[in-house]
Amino acid sequence: MAFPRSRPRRLRRTPALRALVRETTLRPEQLVLPMFVVEGQEGTKPIGAMPGVDHLDVPGAVALAREARALGVGGVMLFGIPLEKDAQGSGAWDDQGVVQQASRAIREQVDGLTVGTDLCMCEYTDHGHCGLLDDHGAVRNDETLELLARAAVSQAQAGAEVIYPSDMMDGRIGYVRDELDAAGHEDAILVAHSGKLASAYYGPFREAAESTPAFGDRRSYQMDPANGDEAIREAIQDVEEGADVIMVKPAGPSLDLVRRTKDATHMPVAAYQVSGEYSMIKAGAAAGYIDEAAVSMESLIAIRRAGADFIATYFALDIASALQG
Repeated sequence: MAFPRSRPRRLRRTPALRALVRETTLRPEQLVLPMFVVEGQEGTKPIGAMPGVDHLDVPGAVALAREARALGVGGVMLFGIPLEKDAQGSGAWDDQGVVQQASRAIREQVDGLTVGTDLCMCEYTDHGHCGLLDDHGAVRNDETLELLARAAVSQAQAGAEVIYPSDMMDGRIGYVRDELDAAGHEDAILVAHSGKLASAYYGPFREAAESTPAFGDRRSYQMDPANGDEAIREAIQDVEEGADVIMVKPAGPSLDLVRRTKDATHMPVAAYQVSGEYSMIKAGAAAGYIDEAAVSMESLIAIRRAGADFIATYFALDIASALQG
């Protein structure tokens, strides 16, 4: 029997050989840890739908950020849950809001960690939608841009180095970029959620962020998961408006969009391994069906292989610890 002269298995025989030719690497500094900070709460409280993830007070956020930094994690992304909500979401631009407090505290007490903040109205509005509503319950795009910009400036003033607009309003990157620059925050980095699909994978996050819509859904502003070309058009438009990084979410079900976005924009690309992805792995592991450590690691390698430069994931601490070990 004639064998091929090229035998790929030659390079798979030992761990050292496999490491020598490994194409995709994952490092702790390529991970961002999302965190949920709750106003008026003391201590930490577990989030039922996301085992291992907690609602935090500001000291708890600082402690978790310090742990992330010690493990080499590249950054944190803060989500704020205010004590009171209203139709405008005014807590988003409160200079003494919980995200602003946490940003200042982490910047002051944890060296070398990138502090980022989610920019959206859904955690702050009493109706759970991502912007101002008209009399028919539809989100008013242009009027919402002013509120997003006010929140972005407040977050930057509080010390956020990276701002993650996740609202999916048309034109928001250019509007926010102009307002940040005018306020003297021209160095603030915008990670545009350009490829944000209206996904069923966000379910556990709604509990974590207390942002379930009071009526309807978000399909009129988040993208149809069936549309890939639209995601690329959104990404290109956001780059033209001043985005520094393009975000794709959910990451695992959108690996094709991660690759296409990278190829189309030649920009840094981030991907968000969202709550549903995380909770499914946790549930499968708890049932004994899968190896949590192996599956979570493989899932992140796949996201990197698709082209993501960094990944937001709730597994950040576990994976960073494994990589350090």
